[in-house]
Amino acid sequence: MPVSALRPLAVCLWLSVSAGQPDLSGSCTRAGHCQPHSNPLLDIPGGTFTMGTDRPHFAQDGEGPARRVTVSPFRLQQREVSNAEFARFVAATGYVTEAERFGSSFMPQHLLPQSVLASIQQSVAAAPWWLPVAGADWRHPEGPDSSVDERQDHPVVHVSWTDAVSYCRWLGGRLPTEAEWERAARAGLTERLLPWGNKERPHGQHRMNTWQGTFPTEDTGEDGYVGTAPCATYPANGYGLYDMAGNVWEWTADWWAVHHDRRPATDPTGPASGTDRVKKGGSYMCHRDACYRYRCAARSQNTPDSSAGNLGFRCAADGLLAS
Repeated sequence: MPVSALRPLAVCLWLSVSAGQPDLSGSCTRAGHCQPHSNPLLDIPGGTFTMGTDRPHFAQDGEGPARRVTVSPFRLQQREVSNAEFARFVAATGYVTEAERFGSSFMPQHLLPQSVLASIQQSVAAAPWWLPVAGADWRHPEGPDSSVDERQDHPVVHVSWTDAVSYCRWLGGRLPTEAEWERAARAGLTERLLPWGNKERPHGQHRMNTWQGTFPTEDTGEDGYVGTAPCATYPANGYGLYDMAGNVWEWTADWWAVHHDRRPATDPTGPASGTDRVKKGGSYMCHRDACYRYRCAARSQNTPDSSAGNLGFRCAADGLLAS
């Protein structure tokens, strides 16, 4: 993790490799009932929707204004990219992530063992529950003595924007734009807070992996998990997509900006340049009274070389399979 990322962090496709090429077969039918390592690209219909909100919770993040945006048809992976998928990519290409090259990445304090905590002498000033961990990377989320062996179906983390782009290109795809991502998250619902509506727990059912309890001192894990949850644990949205709220943040293609034109736009791609990239969806570190950024209109940012234990991605592709 670079020094430039020492700031507040507002913070499954099974790749059957034959000659290094991925296979996009497989699907999830309902939460918790996927083929072990499937992550197909689903058709997302084009159309016009209301992006952003006129009732921002974090106005400084550029959540508003609400504006009419038209998006062309595209495809988006059903789930966040898993550890198993990313491992196939690395095995086929020899890719080394930026966190591995930097020699460290960020993790929330409550997920670290005492042996690791004892060796850490610094934290993020404005978010002291985030700690730089030597040797933390996608294979070793909590440091050198940790492993993802029992988390193959969890989303890969400690991946930078650059890492995500490299994976998606290998897959023959790309990262979604912010507009595409929000179109997919909303799934045809109009001006709703969340991918399924306005209630966080409709009928008392947990629909996402976020922080329960008192932030940042106690996560009770009432949704079933403290830290990442397996991909597709919770019900899908109306487009059949899992974890569009919570679990891990997801990189998008866009550069970050906080001022948006209210005029209608078609296939917007954000600014031509910048210093940070947009991430969407919130994570297991988000709480209603703290990082309330699992809403559809919510957004945050990090430098493209940043990585953390709650930051992942999914890939997109142009057009529809049926076209």
